[in-house]
Amino acid sequence: MTAIKHALQRDIFTPNDERLLSIVNVCKAGKKKKNCFLCATVTTERPVQVNVVKVKKSDKGDFYKRQTAWILRDLAVVDAKDANKENPEFDLHFEKVYKWLASSIAEKNSFITCIWKLNQRYLRKKIEFVNVSSQLLEESVPSGENQSVAGGDEESLDEYQELNAREEQDIEIMMDGCEYAISNAEAFAEKLSSELQVLDGANIQSIMASEKQVNTLMQLLDEALKEVDQIEYKLSSYEEMLQSVKEQMDHISQSNDLIQLSNTNNVKLLEEIEFLVNYLDLSKGHIKALTDGDLSSSKGIEACTNAAEALLQCMNVALRPGHEELHAVRQQQQQFRDLREQFARRLTNHLNNVFVQQGHDQSSSLAQHSIELTLPKHLPFHRDLLRYAKLMEWLKNTDREKYEGLNKNYVDYISRLYEREIKEFFEVAKIKMTGTSKEGKKFATLPRKESSVKQDIESLHGSSGKLTGSTSSLNKLSVQGSGNRRSQSSSLLDMGNMSASDLDVADRTKFDKIFEQVLSELEPLCLAEQDFISKFFKLQQSPALPGSVVQPDSNEVDGGFVSRPHNLLGDKFSVPSEKEEASIIRSMMIKVFRCIEPELNNLISLGDKIDSFNSLYMLVKMSHHVWTAENVDPASFLSTTLGNVLVTVKRNFDKCIWNQMKQMEDVKISKKSKVGILPFVRGFEEFAELAESIFRSAERRGDLDKAYAKLIRAVYNNVEKVANESQKTPRDVVMMENFHHIFSTLSRLKIACLETERREAKHKYTEHLQSYVIYSLGQPLEKLNHFFEGIEARVAQGIREEEVSYQLAFNKQELRKVIKEYPGKEVKKGLDNLYKKVDKHLCEEENLLQVMWHSMQDEFIRQYKHFEGLIARCYPGSGITMEFTIQDILEYFSSIAQSH
Repeated sequence: MTAIKHALQRDIFTPNDERLLSIVNVCKAGKKKKNCFLCATVTTERPVQVNVVKVKKSDKGDFYKRQTAWILRDLAVVDAKDANKENPEFDLHFEKVYKWLASSIAEKNSFITCIWKLNQRYLRKKIEFVNVSSQLLEESVPSGENQSVAGGDEESLDEYQELNAREEQDIEIMMDGCEYAISNAEAFAEKLSSELQVLDGANIQSIMASEKQVNTLMQLLDEALKEVDQIEYKLSSYEEMLQSVKEQMDHISQSNDLIQLSNTNNVKLLEEIEFLVNYLDLSKGHIKALTDGDLSSSKGIEACTNAAEALLQCMNVALRPGHEELHAVRQQQQQFRDLREQFARRLTNHLNNVFVQQGHDQSSSLAQHSIELTLPKHLPFHRDLLRYAKLMEWLKNTDREKYEGLNKNYVDYISRLYEREIKEFFEVAKIKMTGTSKEGKKFATLPRKESSVKQDIESLHGSSGKLTGSTSSLNKLSVQGSGNRRSQSSSLLDMGNMSASDLDVADRTKFDKIFEQVLSELEPLCLAEQDFISKFFKLQQSPALPGSVVQPDSNEVDGGFVSRPHNLLGDKFSVPSEKEEASIIRSMMIKVFRCIEPELNNLISLGDKIDSFNSLYMLVKMSHHVWTAENVDPASFLSTTLGNVLVTVKRNFDKCIWNQMKQMEDVKISKKSKVGILPFVRGFEEFAELAESIFRSAERRGDLDKAYAKLIRAVYNNVEKVANESQKTPRDVVMMENFHHIFSTLSRLKIACLETERREAKHKYTEHLQSYVIYSLGQPLEKLNHFFEGIEARVAQGIREEEVSYQLAFNKQELRKVIKEYPGKEVKKGLDNLYKKVDKHLCEEENLLQVMWHSMQDEFIRQYKHFEGLIARCYPGSGITMEFTIQDILEYFSSIAQSH
């Protein structure tokens, strides 16, 4: 243990200017035994610091390292576990309890004794020793002495002291004088022992020789002891005096603490009072503005707004704990609540009066706008009310009940005003559409002359939108002498049968302009009202799209009053979210403009009765305005309402298309005259021209494309149906002429969605043209055709072509006989008759006679070449030929065409 102690002193404590006093080998109790050393050390410098150090052997080598150190003054209790029985366990109570198990009881007792001595000397008995044997502690204290650890005692604790340099030098000189000091240590030790005995004897003799000096020294020591006793007595008296001074200083310190505490309390009290005065004080000017302020003038409104804002800030102050228990604070809060109630009631009454007065003022100007197709502007009314917007926000944050009451009253007043204005506006629109006077505005009983329906054709949409042929008729509402109304609906049949002079295109243009004017007046009216409601009632609209105006948030300082989480208003209502506020705006708009949708539907119904083709105009206009409204705000009242009305318009449009298809199916043709171009084919042409002119600038034309697909299919089916039923005109001619007309129309209009139908029309036209040509050419050379058909039949049965001439019915004599029946003169005569017959079948409008004649010429030449080929193959070397040549055929066709 001595060697370990020496090594620890040298390696660990000497570099840190510490001296090792005691050491004990321990391990932690109750755990896996890992040995370490607890060391009691003191510093060599003043003031002395006593430490308990835990030293552990390093895992990487044989050297020791300092692991943990505790200051001895932090040690509260030393528990030896058992004072009567020897036990190697002991506890040290620092900030927590450390349980140790010593390797030997002697080391444990030595370490506890050292701790006890250090406690007596440096800590003035601060540490408590529990379960420690009193004998163990008494052995370390000389009886009758209070100094538990003197200088000599402290040295006695040190079992080993390191040699200084002089001592090392003396030992080296001694060992140099003895040659065998290293080789024979026992002899060297005996020599040293004998020399020490000699020195001890010399010392004893010297002491006995100087007994007198010893007595003198003892006397001096006694005197010194007396002086020490006196000094101790004085020190005790000084200590008693210092003790009283200490008590007085402690009393002064306590007094200073109380004074400091009082000053701190006074400062905090002053801060609380300043806080209450600064934040819970409302100026007299603000109180006067809230109680008697003028709510009619701009200055008065501004003063009331500032006062209301100050009041709200006072009421929203976050009070600190305990403030609400103060009587003055409760009294001030009650005054604020009274002011709030009084001003809210005054503001509500004033705004209700403003609503009523503005409604009367607006109604007085209604007659002026009823003459023209315009709606009264509410901008001045909105501008006046927007002065109260901040006060409305204040009311919304302070008194929800009055705020909602104002909301309801505004909707009631303004909805009645808008209802009068809008109904009068729509009555004027209906009058302008029907051309009747205001007194006779009930459309069901309006007499209308048929002569007023017929007007000249005018431009519909720009220079390229003129109708070049016949166009559709209008629905004419007329009342007979008996008072019954007769309605004629526009149809593709009417469009095909009526001339351009019979059509009232001007009425449609007039209707289109009036309908556009109605929508153009309603749209800004609704948007302006919705924007006003949002700003005035401080309601957040639905999330804005790019380009739309974003309303300021209620927490913005510049835009209104700041809402705080803690206020005197209580939780009377919950703050609605943006989505809920947008829903409130839509609900208010529905109530304010509850008459718009029914009136629009009535106007659409009227336009449909006047002319079912007005649905095309309405579809384009409504689609455009719905598209515009959806770009601004897809969830707005205007967008929703126009979308609902657009559904009605689409239904009317679909109904119009269905009626046209129904009338095509019901068409009847004359059995005594040739068919020509069918009325509904012409009607489709005019409908397509009209629709293309209307939809030229439309954003969406999906409905029109669907209608095109339905109509063109109905036209194709009914053309075929009529061709099958035709008796006067051949089926091929009916199909050829009508599909040629359809092909020309679609090629000219270039309707993208009907490209497939255009190709189909061309195919049908070509197919039936060829069929008619083949059928017609079989008649002029009928016997010749039958003869060669018989030859082809024999060849098909397996007879070789060169053997056909040996058949009795098809010998050379029979061939010459048939050829003689068709000399050039007869062929020309037959072709001339054929030309006249084709001319009777074809109509002049399509101008297909020359096309047909040219096709017949090509087919006739093809047949001629076919006959010549059969003669050459079946009658080789016979020298038989036709009595006319290809050149003769060309001359026949040319002369016949020129002659007619």
